[in-house]
Amino acid sequence: MQYKSEIAIIGGGIAGLVVAHELLNTGRKIIIYDRDQESNLGGLAKESFGGIFLVDTSHQRRIGIKDNPELAYNDWLSYAEFGPEDTWPRKWAEYYVTHCRDDVYQWLRKEIGIGFFPVVHWVERGMQTPGNSVPRFHMVWGTGHELIIKLIKAIYKHLKRANLEIRYRHRAMDLIFSNGRVSGFSGTDESTGSYFSAEADHVVIAAGGIAGNIPLIKETWYKPWGISPEILLNGSHRYALGDLHEAARKTGAHLTHLDLLWNYAAGIHHPNPKMENHGLSIVPPRSALWVNYRGERIGPLPLVGSFDTRSLVEGICAQEKKYSWQIMNWKIAKKELAVSGSEFNDSIRNKNLLLFIITLKSGNSKLLNALQSRCPDFITAHTVNELAAKMNSLNKTQEVDAAILNRAIQAYDAEVQKGKGVSDDEQLKKIELLKKYRGDRIRIANSQLIHDPKALPLVAIREFILTRKSLGGIQTDLNCRVLKPDGEYVPGLYAIGEAAGFGGGGIHGKRSLEGTFLGNCILNGRTAAKTIMG
Repeated sequence: MQYKSEIAIIGGGIAGLVVAHELLNTGRKIIIYDRDQESNLGGLAKESFGGIFLVDTSHQRRIGIKDNPELAYNDWLSYAEFGPEDTWPRKWAEYYVTHCRDDVYQWLRKEIGIGFFPVVHWVERGMQTPGNSVPRFHMVWGTGHELIIKLIKAIYKHLKRANLEIRYRHRAMDLIFSNGRVSGFSGTDESTGSYFSAEADHVVIAAGGIAGNIPLIKETWYKPWGISPEILLNGSHRYALGDLHEAARKTGAHLTHLDLLWNYAAGIHHPNPKMENHGLSIVPPRSALWVNYRGERIGPLPLVGSFDTRSLVEGICAQEKKYSWQIMNWKIAKKELAVSGSEFNDSIRNKNLLLFIITLKSGNSKLLNALQSRCPDFITAHTVNELAAKMNSLNKTQEVDAAILNRAIQAYDAEVQKGKGVSDDEQLKKIELLKKYRGDRIRIANSQLIHDPKALPLVAIREFILTRKSLGGIQTDLNCRVLKPDGEYVPGLYAIGEAAGFGGGGIHGKRSLEGTFLGNCILNGRTAAKTIMG
């Protein structure tokens, strides 16, 4: 089969949908080629929590948060720890913080009809490396599911919708380079098993990153962290395999920082897996005790969620065995435990404000019961000895030492009992810091002991490193044109979203300030469309 269009977009995730939406305004003929089926149009963004990093918005100002692009850029530079070679990532970072309010926030609200939760969340404040100095995580009311549904609706209702075709189950594999430019690509129609080729004046790669390719991740694992964990759970997209990275490289494209990934430390096995090693990301309870494979508290700086995701992963990878446990009780879990993404946040996904408020105040028993009955990594017991025995039984080892685990719990509880502002425990200090912001305070248990007879059963959650996003990718300039190592661009070829490391081949450097993935996919898509439109 042979296709021909003026613009070909490889990938129907959020970046691909945004560039298609913007290009429809030109009246040009566009085809999106997506490997998945129609019901999954929107990709990983549709499964996301829907948080977007935004700067100096009316939502921030309404609750007294003073922010500006200069402050955000300084925070970004601190967190990214760019190297001297990261010229384009720096430029993209500055471009994003300067343009995200108008080109992402306002565009979503006015053009797509997206609403945001009134309280802006404060994540990635940093541990030893300073991060967000003010709250910037704007949560889409309806999660990423709502974002994608409304974006698709806007495309389908567009006056020039007839100029767009979407070809599903089409896997692009090889770019076609002729007459000094990329002029199309070829691949397989997986619905029939037949070969196809696509001809276009402009080819846009929006096919995601490499975070779904577990063997490749292990092969390119970040060397300072030693060998990769034996078990890596897949929290990315099943088709985020890097096929188009390799295809772009063959045309001369520069690939950068493929060893830098945005992994999560608290991954659990999905109760209803849709692919091999399918995982979910737990939002780590702040009042839980994070221990290693023996039951020892990980330190010397204890692990605490929401401050620095990368440091959590690094702390676990420094252990002899690169997985961990979080220890808490039912009361803590009910109040603080959550799962990232749209699937297990139905009150927000369905925009049920009453249910959302009830869950915030009384806890999420529905989630706990679901995990207890369906997730193998979730264990309960009424004594520490029983808990340790069940942890060992799950792993088919005797590695968890009940005495060591008990000492860790007792030592932590003794610090809790000292009262507010008295303990020198760094975890408790971080918890008190979190409670000063109202967006966090309502989600944290009050000075809760772990071994509390009134809060039983005890809970242990076995957690693995979970892949999510690629931080590196195909290098691009500020026009989303694919660059060669010498700085020249590859004519006819563009890369956006995760395929481009969200801009420049690695806009985040070593760390994300969170919410910067969806935001950059939107900005990349709109920028590429402007470039193509001339």
